[in-house]
Amino acid sequence: MKVLKFGGTSVANAQNIKLVLEIVKQKAEKDKVVVVVSALSKVTDLLQSAAAKAAANDESFREVVAEIEKKHLDTLKELIPVSEQSSLLSHVKRIINHLETLLDGCFLLGELSPRTADTILSFGELLSSYIIAQAYQQIDKNAVYKDSRELIKTDNNFGKAAVNFEVSNQLIKEYFASNESKINILPGFIAQTVDGITSTLGRGGSDYTAAIIAGAIDAEQLEIWTDVNGMFTANPKIVKQAQPIANISYQEAMELSHFGAKVLYPPTIQPVLRKNIPILIKNTFEPEAVGTLISDTVLSKDTVVKGISHIDNISLLTLEGPGMIGVAGSSRRLFEVLSQEKINVIFITQASSEHSICIGILNSDAENAEAAINRAFEIEIAQNKIDPCYVEKDLCIIALVGENMKNHQGLSGRMFSTLGKNNVNIRAIAQGASERNISTVINERDVKKALNTLHENFFEENTKQLNLFVMGVGNVGEKFIEQIHSQKKFLKDNLKINVRVIALSNSRKMIFDEDGISLKNWDSALSEGEPASIEEFIAKAKELNLRNSIFVDITANATVSEAYEKFLKESIAVVTCNKIACSSAYDNYKKLKSLSRQYNAPFLFETNVGAGLPIIDTVKNLIASGDKVHKIQAVLSGSLNFIFNNFDENNSFHDVVKEAGVQGFTEPDPKIDLSGIDVARKILILIRESGYEMDIDAIANESFLPAECLATTNNEDFFASLIKHASHFEGIYKEALAKDSRLKYVAQFENGKASVGLQFIPKDHPFYNLEGKDNIVLFYTDRYVDQPLLIKGAGAGAAVTASGIFADVIRIGNI
Repeated sequence: MKVLKFGGTSVANAQNIKLVLEIVKQKAEKDKVVVVVSALSKVTDLLQSAAAKAAANDESFREVVAEIEKKHLDTLKELIPVSEQSSLLSHVKRIINHLETLLDGCFLLGELSPRTADTILSFGELLSSYIIAQAYQQIDKNAVYKDSRELIKTDNNFGKAAVNFEVSNQLIKEYFASNESKINILPGFIAQTVDGITSTLGRGGSDYTAAIIAGAIDAEQLEIWTDVNGMFTANPKIVKQAQPIANISYQEAMELSHFGAKVLYPPTIQPVLRKNIPILIKNTFEPEAVGTLISDTVLSKDTVVKGISHIDNISLLTLEGPGMIGVAGSSRRLFEVLSQEKINVIFITQASSEHSICIGILNSDAENAEAAINRAFEIEIAQNKIDPCYVEKDLCIIALVGENMKNHQGLSGRMFSTLGKNNVNIRAIAQGASERNISTVINERDVKKALNTLHENFFEENTKQLNLFVMGVGNVGEKFIEQIHSQKKFLKDNLKINVRVIALSNSRKMIFDEDGISLKNWDSALSEGEPASIEEFIAKAKELNLRNSIFVDITANATVSEAYEKFLKESIAVVTCNKIACSSAYDNYKKLKSLSRQYNAPFLFETNVGAGLPIIDTVKNLIASGDKVHKIQAVLSGSLNFIFNNFDENNSFHDVVKEAGVQGFTEPDPKIDLSGIDVARKILILIRESGYEMDIDAIANESFLPAECLATTNNEDFFASLIKHASHFEGIYKEALAKDSRLKYVAQFENGKASVGLQFIPKDHPFYNLEGKDNIVLFYTDRYVDQPLLIKGAGAGAAVTASGIFADVIRIGNI
């Protein structure tokens, strides 16, 4: 014999109930079956609402009753032929009238006792089971309806009654031994005291009803039919990549269900565990799916962690003080107090010094528990032997569960390291000697990030998800998005990195999508986004609180660079081609580097110098390996190199600068390049990365631009000034020809001094043959004395700059 239980979503409406009837019909062809059903979806909530309103003298409880009545009558009418509806509708209405009478009593008395509440809540299952039994009798007239209250007997603890198994098992055995029907349909959740008063088994107790019956009759299997494909490695509503668990042990299922896995009601497993009766969890809406088999056998020794679960709305209570050290009975007194207040303790941890003990309880119990504990220890508190109970609310417990965890070393460290890397602060830790469960208490706002991070680490073949918040989608930004889109599959297949763009912003609009923005039509989506705001952008990134978040700055905006500190403090990595932050005041530069280390949030800016060339990374490796940089010579502006390589007697200086802008080599404001400030920033960053302290005003900037050009305030005036001073630029060119030299804008550092400026480069110099938009850097170090370390390549252009940014993102993915 098999016991089948169908939850509220499975019997939510007539359409779903028809699926249930078909499943039962197929099962009954092979086995004798017992069918246990929950109330129609949301009906228990409606009953609770009606009861609360009636007790509060709120007449609107009648509207709730009318809604309950309509829901059940509509369901019955859709399931039963019209010719047979009359008597059944009358029966349902009589039940509803009885319910309304009870609620009238609550209304008149202005109170709701636990006993009355149980009776009111029982109507959900009584109505659903009656309707479903009548509907199945349209298929098989021999199907039998049985009231569970006649079989399951409990104590008088209304709301969550304890089952009298000795009496209940005997009644269940006797009934099914004498019953010949292949199908018995019963209401779940409800029971009866030995005095004949209706009681309930607690919310979710329909599973318990089914398990009690299965255990009593030694059923072949207990099947729990719900709206998901079994138990998952994590809550699929929070972790999109959660996977169904095919096989799991009783103990593992108990742990997961205790820690919030909603598929099972925690006590459910006990009655069948004692009899080693397997539990199969199936999906009513995908009956062909495998589901999850819970048994006493762990089939896979390879899976160390079976699942990650959590409990929300937790408060952590801490009792501590020197008066607890070596004093016998402190813990007993604490738990006695909580027991007397009927407060369930979910989590316990105690320091080996005996100086403190922490317990986790529901937020709703925290205030009561705090007052009770302080009363119990008021003498010790008054004597300053123990501190008043300290309460932290809005926390969450996360649990790593697996039968095989005890056989593997380092799981706790792996768990804590994974959380720490994403700035998830652990408030308390507990682990039993069985090592079947490692539990941690964290801030509730971090739960989504924590679950996804742990799931990624333990279940997703080490695939690391990177969540990008991109600001700036001009030439470089557009190329960056294009590269991500084209390389997405390669990264996932080969590097196990899943890159998602969560946010995009330009100067006018911004968009967010927690599941990742489609990169096929991102530009049209952005054009319809909300107004851009750096403050709102930061707030949204903080609110989403996604794991492995990276802020990507592809602007040249000072205000944006000032936001790096806020991102780093939220453990959001920063990747930037914006040179302003790293060339700002030295104290600010050091502060950002320090915050990066403190919050374990990478701060990468390879493209600050040389676009996609590995210049900064090379300097870092030199310094890390113990080398020391003494001298730097460089052509660091691809745009200026392009300009001076193409400026000649046939191409005016103005026209060449214009062309450089068209090809994306210059900044939006070309004066930044031509004034030398951009090159000064770059050499300053290299000097700092080489281990020297310097600010930008210490760099000699020998500008080749006339004062009038430098004084312009917009691009139109700037280009007009280039035309006006054409003879000045022609004179520089002619001087270079006369000296048989080429013009290069050179940055150099030696003996603690730095300068940038236009130089006449002779034919025998390494810079002479530097073509196009190329950059070149020469490092003279302890190890590279006679022949400098030389790095050369394209130093400007949207594609190469975007690839440099992309490389920094991948570096973070490989950390």
